[in-house]
Amino acid sequence: MTFQTESIVVTSAMLHTRLDRLLVQTFPVHSRTYFQHLIESGLVLVNGKPVKKRETMEIGDEVEVCFALSPEMSLEAENIPLEVLYEDDHLIAINKPAGMVTHPAVGHPSGTFVNALLYHCKTLPVTENLRPGIVHRLDKDTSGVLLAAKTTECHQKLVELFSKRAISKHYWALCIGNPGDRTIDAPIRRHPTRRQEMHVDPAGKSAISVCRVLKTEGELSLVDIQIITGRTHQIRVHLKHIGTPIVGDAVYGRRAVNEKYQMGRQLLHAKTLSLIHPLRGTPLKLEAPVPRDFNLLNNISARILEVNSL
Repeated sequence: MTFQTESIVVTSAMLHTRLDRLLVQTFPVHSRTYFQHLIESGLVLVNGKPVKKRETMEIGDEVEVCFALSPEMSLEAENIPLEVLYEDDHLIAINKPAGMVTHPAVGHPSGTFVNALLYHCKTLPVTENLRPGIVHRLDKDTSGVLLAAKTTECHQKLVELFSKRAISKHYWALCIGNPGDRTIDAPIRRHPTRRQEMHVDPAGKSAISVCRVLKTEGELSLVDIQIITGRTHQIRVHLKHIGTPIVGDAVYGRRAVNEKYQMGRQLLHAKTLSLIHPLRGTPLKLEAPVPRDFNLLNNISARILEVNSL
């Protein structure tokens, strides 16, 4: 069985509500019967322990829901074009376009990178979830370098490299204002009430981003961000935290600026990913060209060519 896990923290507005009803209110795409099934199957935990559907919550309780993925979410190969940056017998790297989801999940059962990868590679390492070959991910609307393993051995070694932070990851972002050259060391955790969002919180997990400004013009700056850790929405949250959110970010950005530039996605791009090839032992630098929607700055194309090797 395959799962996707979501967590929520109980607030005062959720008090005196049965657990099954609370879950329907929080995740309205699913029915109350569905959540009752999950609760009875021990797939809903409150503070780490299984509970009954009639359970009521206390403020601060953490509810973890392990969604049993629906039957239609099977892994099907789909003939979706991929822009391949590098490929050998062990691994593949693509330039993921904005709008592509990395792997099947609730709300995105098909049309993902995994579906395209299955068609392209024919065979991939067998996993217990819907993420064969996947060793890291990019947000749906983030473009750029996305790496995947083609064999079980390579998958294991890449996961180890990521866990040891032995892979260098640089992103480019177009943000509002000038963040300056700095290291942003601010822990991140899931927002207590807006379950799809993350936020800076001293009680969160360590999150470190190194920011370098490449160009500033008017109210916008093109920045290079090296992420030392890999938290969910890390760059987007960190840039918002220091007052320079990414242009086009509908969650963490500024609506007026997004509307001004008519930008429908966050201008965040995974520019380069550098590592030692896990099986060949040779240096490997993967680089994705910057998409055209970054061209909000005058002469940015020339500047991109100038610093393209960074």
